[in-house]
Amino acid sequence: MPPSEYSLRLQKGITGGFAPPTSNAIMTVTRPKDADTLNITSAVRPEGTPSLQDAVPKSVKQDDHAALVDELHEILKSIPTEQPPGSEDIYGMDISIAWGSEDLMWCNGGPQGCGGGTSSVKASDDDKAKFKRAVEIVEHLVNEAA
Repeated sequence: MPPSEYSLRLQKGITGGFAPPTSNAIMTVTRPKDADTLNITSAVRPEGTPSLQDAVPKSVKQDDHAALVDELHEILKSIPTEQPPGSEDIYGMDISIAWGSEDLMWCNGGPQGCGGGTSSVKASDDDKAKFKRAVEIVEHLVNEAA
C-alpha cells in the first residue's frame, strides 16, 4: 500500500558539465494527506525553444492507480542513488526522480543535476531496469491525467 501522503518529481535533462543542464520536462505527482486524488502537473520544453511551457494542474483518482504507485515506491526503496549526490547519472537515462514521503526520501541526480563527476556507487543492469520501470510508471500517471 502506498503512503497516505507523498510527492514525487521526474525531470528529464539532468546531465550538464560546465553549464547546468537544460530541462526538457518536469512532471510532478502529489498525494495530499488522505486525499482520494493525485495532483499532477507536467511542463515540457518543445524542441527548439528555450524554456518549459507552463504546467497545467490535473488530477486522477488515487484508488485507480494505487498499485502502480505502490510498485514505484517499492522500486525506489530497492535501488541506489549516486554518491556523492549529483556526481554521475548512474542510470544513463538523463532523468531524475525525487520522491518524498514519511518513510522514504529518495533522489537521484542531485538538486542541480549531474555535473560530470564519478559516483562511488554504480547501478547494476537490474537496478537500471527497475529505474526504467519507475520512469514508465510516472509517465503513465502523467499521461492518464492528460
